[in-house]
Amino acid sequence: MSTRVLLEAARARLADAHREALGELIVPRRVLGVGRLPRIARCGSAWHLGVLLVTDDAVLATGDIVRARQEVRRGFTADSQRQRAELAAAARRGGIAEGETVHIGWMTLDADAVDSGAASGPLALRDGVPSVRWSTAGGFMPLAAYLDERVGLLRHPPAGA
Repeated sequence: MSTRVLLEAARARLADAHREALGELIVPRRVLGVGRLPRIARCGSAWHLGVLLVTDDAVLATGDIVRARQEVRRGFTADSQRQRAELAAAARRGGIAEGETVHIGWMTLDADAVDSGAASGPLALRDGVPSVRWSTAGGFMPLAAYLDERVGLLRHPPAGA
């Protein structure tokens, strides 16, 4: 089965499932030498299926994931915490609702290229089977099985998730 057919079947099963926001980081130009704060603008929504984001007409590789929240002064033990807090505040400034998850830094994948033998992000053809690398250190697994598992988890999350 082709990558495109597998993704279309997943979309049909996900029609009424929860979607998460896709965002784009906007860094405004300086005006009269004064810098303005960056914001994350909503640019769509997708079903989050592990390393993949599936939209109505595309498949994307996940990037950074943040939960929007108001900016507050905090002490940070690590610079990475400060950067994530700045991204969360940028999402809130961009109009993302408090507590809502937003994906930024995602990359569009080419499902047709995968079927012709070229890899596209975490998607690749392995022994003639569309496959996905579910982590950078992990191996490939058949895309059909991966989508079945992830769609099931999204539609029926485990208790406490």
